[in-house]
Amino acid sequence: MAAPTVTLKQIAAELAEKHGMSKKDATALLDDMVGSFVDHLKDGERVRIPGLGILEVKQMKARTGRNPQTGETIQIPAKKKVAFRVAKDLKDAVL
Repeated sequence: MAAPTVTLKQIAAELAEKHGMSKKDATALLDDMVGSFVDHLKDGERVRIPGLGILEVKQMKARTGRNPQTGETIQIPAKKKVAFRVAKDLKDAVL
């Protein structure tokens, strides 16, 4: 059975209650935070969040793959991906 999913809206509601602010303000703040992360990643910068980890864009090289249905060799093009490296504090807290 899959673990329940917590949404940004639910986190915003928790933060609003904890810090005495409106849900609308907390949601706007979190939306702006996510938008800021995206902007920095687009600019090629790493985003370090103490206690959580590091987000960064990595360039993947082109490579040869195989179609699992037909066994045919295919060329997989180079692409970018967002990588997340977990902070030691989070890893120690969860594991």
